[in-house]
Amino acid sequence: MSDHLTRKELTQDNVALKVGESFNFFNTHRKQTLRYAGGIIAVAVIVWLGFYYTSYKQGVRQQALADAIQLQSAPVGAAPPNGGPSFPTETAKKDAVTKAYIKLSTEYGGSTEGYIAEYSLASLNAESGKFADARRMFQDVADHANANYASLAKLGLAQLDFAENKTSEAQTILKDLIEHPTDLVSKTQATFTLAKGLAPTQPAEARKLLLPLASGGNDSSQAAVTALQELPPQ
Repeated sequence: MSDHLTRKELTQDNVALKVGESFNFFNTHRKQTLRYAGGIIAVAVIVWLGFYYTSYKQGVRQQALADAIQLQSAPVGAAPPNGGPSFPTETAKKDAVTKAYIKLSTEYGGSTEGYIAEYSLASLNAESGKFADARRMFQDVADHANANYASLAKLGLAQLDFAENKTSEAQTILKDLIEHPTDLVSKTQATFTLAKGLAPTQPAEARKLLLPLASGGNDSSQAAVTALQELPPQ
């Protein structure tokens, strides 16, 4: 992967990858994750890197992260026509991606890239139902990473709270994110996640949160409309 990847290219490629994975996971495990906030605001890995790195060590960390992301976006089955890695099975792919992120988080713990790797591992654990491991990693990132990546980890913690019927804890986290949005977790994202999490037990409250989003006339409006249609009638 080129050392001259732009922030936009890394972000777009990885967002597309993780949104697709999130849809597949929540559709497949709907019963097990009834309380886990789903849809396009599911746990996602957003890589926010600068255009260039001047420090050698930082450049090494960037390349290691880029390599791990490339593995995560690699196809299963036939190799891509333009070259690059591929895997014979989903299991083989997950094993390779997990190994790459573990190595990155171990060797570069405390760096931005290390926290991104730890967040990625937490997401993988959540998708596998390993909630305790996911919570421990999300919490570490939330406590020690910069504000942007900490906010992503907090979003993951809130989703775990909903999955484990800890509604009050999830509300506390998400209301704080709504009041203090970041570049990576917007007020809309936090509001939508809160509404989806409350929908099974507090549909009236979820409706209050979704109605303004549905009339917003932006990219999230259709998702809010769909979520409203899934609520029980008043």
